[in-house]
Amino acid sequence: MEAKAILRFARITPRKARRVVDLIRGKRASEAMVSLKFMPYRGAKLVEKVLKSAMANAEQVNDHLDIDKLRVKTVLVDQGPMMKRMEPRAQGRANMIKKKTSHITIVVAEE
Repeated sequence: MEAKAILRFARITPRKARRVVDLIRGKRASEAMVSLKFMPYRGAKLVEKVLKSAMANAEQVNDHLDIDKLRVKTVLVDQGPMMKRMEPRAQGRANMIKKKTSHITIVVAEE
């Protein structure tokens, strides 16, 4: 059995989130939680929150899976919609600022 958690519209670029996610893919869930807690990246807190949610879903919803046997099966970071803002520049011009968002999906399963 497996459990899933999704964080949508996270205000972090997908590239920065993937840097964190690649480090926990395939690890045991408890081991991944410890490594996320001590990572210096901002995205680590967001990924940790989603992993906690996936573990809670596994415990509560899906046949009361054993948390100690959970492994991070799949981790996806997809690009969400971009917020577009204008920044004034010299001589009446404007620059486009693209504030990127991402969708973080974590699937945990029993070993």
